[in-house]
Amino acid sequence: MTAPGNVVAREISPRPESRLAGIGALVLLVLDGVLLGAFGVAFAQIYTGGVPVPMGVVLTVLILPWLVLRAGEIDDRPAVTGAPIVAWFAVVAVLAVAGPGGDVLVPINWQSGALVLGGIAAGLWALQRVMNGEFRG
Repeated sequence: MTAPGNVVAREISPRPESRLAGIGALVLLVLDGVLLGAFGVAFAQIYTGGVPVPMGVVLTVLILPWLVLRAGEIDDRPAVTGAPIVAWFAVVAVLAVAGPGGDVLVPINWQSGALVLGGIAAGLWALQRVMNGEFRG
């Protein structure tokens, strides 16, 4: 492919240092997804004065899309961009089935449903924005 003025245009590959930094950042975003899943489960069943206040749901709905959008800045492939969602969901699913000491951390109630559905919806919304090219960091 030639550019105007007979200059040969070449694709510039990222430097190994920037690729390594991107991988490190992605690992941190996935780790954040794991921690967000644990905090979301821990704080989904909070009561304040007898009133349920699902702070885990609020944290998840606000933070998970941010993690996905940041992963989309590193690489816009669906598997890479969606890695924080997968990590978050895996932690929520594991804690729902087998909590520490055999405890049930995710009982079947509206707070747990809001956590799972809210997290999946918020994460997929951000993933869709990256896949449609609506978001460029």
